[in-house]
Amino acid sequence: MKYQPHWIALAAFLAGLLAWLAFFWEPGTPGKDGAGQAPLLMQSGGQLPAGNFILDTPDGKLSLENYRGKVVLVYFGYTFCPDVCPTALAAMGQAFTMLSTEELDRVKGIFVSVDPERDTMDVLKVYAPFFHPNIVGATSTPEQLAEIARRYGVSYMKQKSIDGRPYTVDHSSFTYLIGPDGKLAAIAPHGSSPEELAAAIRRQLGSPKKP
Repeated sequence: MKYQPHWIALAAFLAGLLAWLAFFWEPGTPGKDGAGQAPLLMQSGGQLPAGNFILDTPDGKLSLENYRGKVVLVYFGYTFCPDVCPTALAAMGQAFTMLSTEELDRVKGIFVSVDPERDTMDVLKVYAPFFHPNIVGATSTPEQLAEIARRYGVSYMKQKSIDGRPYTVDHSSFTYLIGPDGKLAAIAPHGSSPEELAAAIRRQLGSPKKP
């Protein structure tokens, strides 16, 4: 199998990221509200239209409607992101490891790339599951991504390349929790800890709160 330079760079990046996560990354202390639950930006009254979307994944088309009955965590970013996306996806992956087998069977993570120019199916197939097997990478055409982002309140903008270096994409950083009914239930701000995300997932699943 012939490996292209991009694959070598991606493999090196993931190896370095794994080392960084293992030795240096420390999630923030979960904040607590009066009920002893992690504070999240809860949605009410249909503040965002959100709704269904259909995206391309390495395994074919993905429709959010197909995950009815599950809790789905959705994050918008791109694989070349140097720190924000890896941190958010690492928190999501660690939250998944805190769930029981039965809970995990009812949970899915979707990493939506807003950089389809570079984030091909081959790249997403390697990148997203690196953080957890239950996380799938997905993307679409620029037009469809813009329409989905608008409904979810996501902002992003491609920046110009400087001195021939790879371009970056400025983007908002939130994790969107979709309830079993397919509706947007909560938005977790960047920096939410794995414990906070796991607690939010359990609330949507109706699982007993862990001591």
